[in-house]
Amino acid sequence: MEKDNTLVKAINKNVRTSARKLSLVCNFIKGKKADIALRDLEFTRKKIAKDVSKTVKSAISNAENNYQFDIDNLFVKEAYVGKSIVMKRYRPRAKGRASPIKKPYSRLTIILEEKKGKK
Repeated sequence: MEKDNTLVKAINKNVRTSARKLSLVCNFIKGKKADIALRDLEFTRKKIAKDVSKTVKSAISNAENNYQFDIDNLFVKEAYVGKSIVMKRYRPRAKGRASPIKKPYSRLTIILEEKKGKK
């Protein structure tokens, strides 16, 4: 039985950070092997790296359990970020005014691909 599709995807829909901050970490792991990407995320100083790590682990377990891929041959083909909801809050200011506070959320997508070993 031949596997046609070698792509596996995991989506984290509501990550509590801006897309700009999250895309820095995503660009850091693009093109790396999955286990090396997890190791690099563990030692990254960004706080959001923990959520990215969870999403990569989810994609790895999707590949292993749903498609029976070999986890040693997986690498991060794509990691991209999109905007999600924005919570709007208001902060009281001087003279009875209010200033808005925007709390953005992001949507993180990790796509893994299995490298074919030469036989």
